[in-house]
Amino acid sequence: MDMAQWSFLLKDSCLSQIIPLKYLGRDTVCQVLQETEDTAFSEPGKRLFALEPGLLPLFQYNGCQFSSPEDCLSSPEFLDHIRKVMLVIDAAVTNVEDLSSLEEYLAGLGKKHRAVGVKLSSFSTVGESLLYMLERCLGPSFTPATRAAWSQLYGAVVQAMSRGWDGE
Repeated sequence: MDMAQWSFLLKDSCLSQIIPLKYLGRDTVCQVLQETEDTAFSEPGKRLFALEPGLLPLFQYNGCQFSSPEDCLSSPEFLDHIRKVMLVIDAAVTNVEDLSSLEEYLAGLGKKHRAVGVKLSSFSTVGESLLYMLERCLGPSFTPATRAAWSQLYGAVVQAMSRGWDGE
């Protein structure tokens, strides 16, 4: 899936009119956060690095470079980063009726990611890994409609973050 497929117009739109809220319940995010203990992050993390190995050098903590995806996946810093990503997703779900309230924060996140060398196109890979994690955690309740709703929400988050690349 390329960036054009992830992109989603954010300004002046109420996402709750477009994304069926029943597929984005906060209980879903809470369930994922509860189920994604340290070991649960390893599979989507493996997928992330398998899809885009060039991301590994971007995950440096305290000046240390990981020699392998496995080293990165087991580090407390990486696991903390994943938890923070999920908290941003949780905030997007909580504010889905007015996601524009998060625009400034998300643009700032985009700017920070750009500063450390993340390519905007890498967010497609991150999105695929997020959907993979949701599918694994939610099992049969992760329907095609649920996938579509999460894809739209993630696309809106990425669109807002992309403004950090554009300097808006």
